[in-house]
Amino acid sequence: MSRYHAFLLTVFAAVWGWAAIEPVYPHDWLLENYLVFAFVPIILLTGRHFRLSDLSYTLITVFMLLHVAGSHYTYAEAPFGFTLQQWFGSERNMYDRLVHFCFGLLLVYPLREVFVRMTKMHGAAAYVFPLVLVQAFSASYEIIEWLVAIRVDPVAGLAFLGAQGDVWDAQKDMGLAVIGAALALLVVALVRWRFPTRSGPAA
Repeated sequence: MSRYHAFLLTVFAAVWGWAAIEPVYPHDWLLENYLVFAFVPIILLTGRHFRLSDLSYTLITVFMLLHVAGSHYTYAEAPFGFTLQQWFGSERNMYDRLVHFCFGLLLVYPLREVFVRMTKMHGAAAYVFPLVLVQAFSASYEIIEWLVAIRVDPVAGLAFLGAQGDVWDAQKDMGLAVIGAALALLVVALVRWRFPTRSGPAA
């Protein structure tokens, strides 16, 4: 583990520790953190044999920080979400919309890196398939969220869903994830077109 990786892990651990102290809804905090308990060890273990770029680990860490902050307050009551609500003139807390948008914006690059390195694909496929993966993961999460919510305590389930009365909440969340991913991939394509690698044109 490099010093930079240790720094990212330390920052995440510090924020996670803060979020774990007296969360607004403890049961919802636990539900939100099952993914953290599952994926952080996976990232750490796979990093020994399949190390990603520093940029990918940075993007993953930023997204995880947004997630654990939301788990402390719940996505429907995060303070910054109320600020976004005022900015956009919305009738609801917008923090969950931000996180779903950032799911695509921040995680499509690591997904693309893994995809390209494992499949050796380039060109349009290196952009289309990561976008499809974001859409698939986003839809899968919404299904898991629904299945969990109907099986746990109603208060924790509602906090976990964070729908805030919007019947189209899941569709909007998935749509924002895809938009975020598309924007990130557009930036990647422009950067690779402007600064092609020595080995050839942009992938």
